[in-house]
Amino acid sequence: MELFTVSLMSASDEAMERLERYLHEEFADLHSNARNSDRFQLHITRAGQEIRCLAELPQFRLEAHGQLVYRKAALAFAQYILTELEPLLIKAIIRKQFNYEHPDEAEAVERYCRNLLIGPEQAGEDSVLDDYEADRLRRKLKVADELEAFLNQHARIHLDGFVTFRLAPYWEELREVAAYAVDEYVMDKQYQEFISVLKYFVRMQEVKMPIVHVLHKGGSEFALYDENFDLLESAPADRIVVDMLESEMNMEDMIVSTLITVSPKQIVIHTRQPELAVMRTLETIFEQRVKLCVACEHCGEYFEETVHQPDLVRFKRIRT
Repeated sequence: MELFTVSLMSASDEAMERLERYLHEEFADLHSNARNSDRFQLHITRAGQEIRCLAELPQFRLEAHGQLVYRKAALAFAQYILTELEPLLIKAIIRKQFNYEHPDEAEAVERYCRNLLIGPEQAGEDSVLDDYEADRLRRKLKVADELEAFLNQHARIHLDGFVTFRLAPYWEELREVAAYAVDEYVMDKQYQEFISVLKYFVRMQEVKMPIVHVLHKGGSEFALYDENFDLLESAPADRIVVDMLESEMNMEDMIVSTLITVSPKQIVIHTRQPELAVMRTLETIFEQRVKLCVACEHCGEYFEETVHQPDLVRFKRIRT
């Protein structure tokens, strides 16, 4: 008895093999379960761009077993759509809806989309990856529900056409992801251009002080000291820099504008939170002038720590 036939006219032989494998994986527990095995056997055969699923009679009864088989087939098809087709759908949306024709820009936006859909390549915590996995499972089940409803009514399914014409909510979700990714890409691009202007401004200034110590008190609180570790008085910031910062930056506005104004030859940042983004921003703007101190007598006193003599001064460079 033929249960269903699925066709994929646009798929390569390798893609058809993967779809067939997804079906075998979903049906594996039906064949390994002794109770189900006594009832029926499923046979999956592939010919060209079609895959057929057959059940042996009289063991198989559609009214009793059909729903389980269709659900598992729907999950296999959904897995194929998310794994094999979703990147292609995102690519099409970016190029057609958002008119990114230049390969470099289109690929950059696609990377943003991948980070939103499956998580960043280097995620710091397992819990973050778990959130992405949970969201991916939600999308898979949402697509599987649509597929299962179709299989209950039709013995043949053209997966290309189904994805194109029957998955409107799924398409809408991908468009929302792409729109958000485009916004993020544009903002990051503008930010990088702004950072480049600041770097140029820093390079063109004459050095006014030999060294400035930046004590990071935590969060967005900083204090600046001169080479003798005397507190620096607030210096009037350059008007051009102030205008730039007010329009572009947030928590590090004051520290960046002040450092540009006093223009030190060297900047030593004393902190216990070296992983903060503001540290990377400061090194990006001031480049080789910046050193990050994680333990010395001065910051040890401020943070009420005992600093052992061998570890009296410990510097670390931040890499962007």
